[in-house]
Amino acid sequence: MINKRLLIKNLLAHNDENSFYDKKRQLNLGLKEGKAKFLKHICALSNSNPKNNSYIVVGVQDEDNKIKGVDFFDDAKLQNLINAYLENPPVVLYENIHFPHLPEGKVVGLVTIRPTEQITALRKNIWKYYGGAVFFRDGSISMSKTFDLKIKDINSTVVAEIETHARNNIELILDGVIEFVHRYDEELHPQYKVFKESFIVCWAGVENTVNDTRYYSRVDVELINEHVKLFYSAHDEVEIEVNEDSFKLIEYVRLGFNNSYKYYPLEQTSFLFDDKGSYQVDTAFLFEPPKFEKKLLFHLYNANNNLCDALKKGSSLSAREKRDVINLAPTYMLCYLNGFEEAKDKLKELSVLMKKQGEKAYQSLKDTQRILRKIKYH
Repeated sequence: MINKRLLIKNLLAHNDENSFYDKKRQLNLGLKEGKAKFLKHICALSNSNPKNNSYIVVGVQDEDNKIKGVDFFDDAKLQNLINAYLENPPVVLYENIHFPHLPEGKVVGLVTIRPTEQITALRKNIWKYYGGAVFFRDGSISMSKTFDLKIKDINSTVVAEIETHARNNIELILDGVIEFVHRYDEELHPQYKVFKESFIVCWAGVENTVNDTRYYSRVDVELINEHVKLFYSAHDEVEIEVNEDSFKLIEYVRLGFNNSYKYYPLEQTSFLFDDKGSYQVDTAFLFEPPKFEKKLLFHLYNANNNLCDALKKGSSLSAREKRDVINLAPTYMLCYLNGFEEAKDKLKELSVLMKKQGEKAYQSLKDTQRILRKIKYH
């Protein structure tokens, strides 16, 4: 089993990007340009490495390889994007890797691209790239070029050596468990469980019991063997169920208006461990948008618009308006889910505004965008 933190360190030790790995400060998959560039790199790395894995490391400063980290990214349907836009799509896995020196909630993204041994091409137009385009790596650059159907295999030996040096061992696993337990105080109840005598899962969270059901907030779940963060949520309520074969969690989101809020199930994620030394992840989308009266929604939508106008003008806000800023994004989302199509455009305008309103407001926007991304895929 590969220790993904060690793998990233070994990849970065090669300094410059090359034909089997790339590094990015961040991915902007919410924008068409960001999606297009990501697909271009996936296509180029897949074509340049027909016999071995390729990698993209996300959250690294390009100039000096300094690990800065990015937000936890849990888009289980990323493969859908790959399949929709690429011919002969490779299997792509995005994992969140914990590094101890990063702030809470920050990770390094590791994109693994598994080879297809076939030419991968764009299936249709996206941004400024045309359907049918084929990309390869030329050193550290992904570029469109003519190609020979006999793809050259030049990296298998060096990639195999890097992956071998990243193999896990008992010391790394034990250090990982101890580091996780020490990372959290007693309030978050850090604990661990061994599955199938091979996998160690650690988790922590603030416990809250409602009607004999135990819920957790500020939840962090990590597969220690690979230093992969399986789940992270700074706010939402999570229900956890553990047995001898699986670790299952159901995530809830808090939604509502005017200090009247309820928790709605968003998604169920199950990590299933087998006796063969492997595991799989199953997800089930559970969210059903709550319905509200149109009259109330019109009032809230107009109030949101007025507040946005005040923010754009830099007007001073009342204490209540400052509280309402934190709920701007989820309120627009609920309007959109209840038929206000124009509310989606309003959400897109919030990115710049929310960054200026503090961490809580910006985090609320990111949580809202995450929910909408999941809804879109389902």
